[in-house]
Amino acid sequence: MAEFLSIENLLNLVVLCFLQAVLGFDNLLYISIESKRAPARFQRSVRFWGIIIAVALRVILLFVMIALIDSFREPFLVFDAGGLIEGGVNTTTVIFILGGCFIMYTAVREITHMLSVEHLDPGPDGQAGRSAAKVVMMVVFMNLIFSFDSILSGIAITDLFATLAIAIILSGIAMLVLVDRVTEFLERNRMYEVLGLFILLIVGVVLIGEAGPAAAHAMHDESLQIRIFGYALLPMSKSTFYFSIVVLVAVELVQTGYKRRLNAERARQRSP
Repeated sequence: MAEFLSIENLLNLVVLCFLQAVLGFDNLLYISIESKRAPARFQRSVRFWGIIIAVALRVILLFVMIALIDSFREPFLVFDAGGLIEGGVNTTTVIFILGGCFIMYTAVREITHMLSVEHLDPGPDGQAGRSAAKVVMMVVFMNLIFSFDSILSGIAITDLFATLAIAIILSGIAMLVLVDRVTEFLERNRMYEVLGLFILLIVGVVLIGEAGPAAAHAMHDESLQIRIFGYALLPMSKSTFYFSIVVLVAVELVQTGYKRRLNAERARQRSP
């Protein structure tokens, strides 16, 4: 108890809450977009139960990762294909690659869906094409993928389970408070939904990049860095990632303002 209430640990908790908030933004974005695939009358319940179940499983995942962190670090496969592919692969590498690919696939699939004719037809009674249970499962699954990076980052700050679990629970409460507002905003401003999907696409690329040095950092052995055709697979820096998001949002805001002014000018010219 004394260790938990120490000044150092309380400062760690503040840092972890901030980390969870920052890294949880893309997760919140995905939940808001995915929940609209469920029937309209179940969408709010889907968001609520999806977050509740995901946070509970996230705490369990945290416990498992703390207990098995050493086995996650040890590479089980080392490539040495003479300039084609080199480096080590551990459990973290596999999770980052599979998670990144799945997030990219999901973003591309949703973008393609938005460009299709079917997107304009919501179906009978304005309902979406998936059952609420399937959407909850997707929200929980994607939440676990998004949380893996944040849990690893949290463990690097402290290995005290109570502190990490509280940060996860607080981030879950924040998502519960914000998710309906984010969803309503996207419903009123559908063009930002496309922006959100492209942000998810970048998140997938970031996760795949994190896979490159995973084994090397875990074992402190640069020879385990994954290289493809001699080029190191390196993660995108967090500053570059957030700068990319800021640029995407700025472009969307400028374009939206320009369209609004252009439409107003055309309406003024048409009026007698």
